[in-house]
Amino acid sequence: MSRSTQASQPSQAPQASPAPQAPRTSPDGPNPQPRRHPLDRIGIPKPLFWGYVGLLFFMIGDGIETSYLSKYFASGLGFDETGAGTIITVYGVTAAIASFLGAGVLSDRWGPRRVMAMGAGIWVVFHLLMLAVAIPAHSYALVMTTYGIRGFGYPMFAYGFLSWIMAVAPKDHQSKAVGWFWFFYSSGYPIIGSFLFAAAMPVIGFYSTLWLSLAVITAGSVIVLLLVRERTGFTGLAPGRDSRSELAGTFKILFEKPKLGISLIIRLINTTPSFGMWVFMPFFVRDLGFSDGEWNTLLVIMMVTNLGALLVFGVLGDNWSGRKTCALFGGVLGAVGCLVCYYLPAAAGYNFLVAALAVAVYGAGLAGYVPLPAMMVAQAPERRGQVMGVYTLGAGLSVAVGPLIGTLSYGAWGFQGLMWIYAGLLLLNGVLCMFVTSPGDGIPKDDAAAKARPAAGRPAAVQPSA
Repeated sequence: MSRSTQASQPSQAPQASPAPQAPRTSPDGPNPQPRRHPLDRIGIPKPLFWGYVGLLFFMIGDGIETSYLSKYFASGLGFDETGAGTIITVYGVTAAIASFLGAGVLSDRWGPRRVMAMGAGIWVVFHLLMLAVAIPAHSYALVMTTYGIRGFGYPMFAYGFLSWIMAVAPKDHQSKAVGWFWFFYSSGYPIIGSFLFAAAMPVIGFYSTLWLSLAVITAGSVIVLLLVRERTGFTGLAPGRDSRSELAGTFKILFEKPKLGISLIIRLINTTPSFGMWVFMPFFVRDLGFSDGEWNTLLVIMMVTNLGALLVFGVLGDNWSGRKTCALFGGVLGAVGCLVCYYLPAAAGYNFLVAALAVAVYGAGLAGYVPLPAMMVAQAPERRGQVMGVYTLGAGLSVAVGPLIGTLSYGAWGFQGLMWIYAGLLLLNGVLCMFVTSPGDGIPKDDAAAKARPAAGRPAAVQPSA
């Protein structure tokens, strides 16, 4: 009863005290939580939505060149194959360094948004110098320098955004948020980027297509810098820490938190087979007779399957178990995928449907490690930047380790032996995953959700590390 109503009541007779009212109920229970935006419910933090869109555009631009650049260096600029390979290797080294720094030390000190802006600036400036100066001059040294330094760009942009996601996403939605990160990342590189290349290359030529990639990269950068206003990423995630001690701490934490050392190995093995994927091509094209176009289509099928699996395994990681999801689908299914990529096509010969089924199995297994970042952060939530530095260090190292394993083993054991090596590593991963605690392990599902979702009007309690 309101105060104005009470004032208008006659005072001659005392009023009986009102009967206690039953608590209001709703489909969500007696104390409903504030309804989440549809984007939040599917796992995309609403304030970061335009960041995902910008990431998509950025990775489209970065992926346009991938399937043809080394060939262009050799046939278009006259560099020998060894020289062209060296340029790609230098790019991989700078990308690995940026992968480590972008999501760790730099995001902690400057904030993810500034790291992303720096990455975009590096990409645009050195790509422009490569197109306007190095390539017209046919200068090997200038191409290596400009393209090599440009390698710092995309990891700072992409993994800076991943740090932003991990700082903003609720604990009960982190695996889904990371799944969407890789969904947008992989949609751009290599899927849409490859399609855009296939459409543009015959019409305008490769050199002009490189200018097109610059335009797409610029569009993605502008989307993020102008439209993402979430304030967490505007400042350092741990601004008071000294950079050198933070960098040293990223390595020390591997020994202080042994599960993070295990996680580094898991992340390294995760994408090692996919970065060694160049050895797939001779088997499918030379040995089985597929055309280059059919091989590219098989890659698209692999990655489209990967996209769907990313979202499924993100949900499983949040609602079932992160470590079991990684072990069963990333480890076991990934190993099976490596083996069927050899044995099914080898048995069937030139059969596109069989080959497509084989690469789809591997693509699904590749997505099985979506819950890993949330598992790693749970080991040391107060040192999030260092943890993400460890994660991206593993990602960067796999860029070099995957091709290295292929180079060392393919000549001796061929494609069949190489697939057994990759399958063995992934099975090892399945075992290692079971030693890394994931959020919610040992807690009933309803209790875990309640702990991850604070009651209205009360600040969230700090969650203990697993």
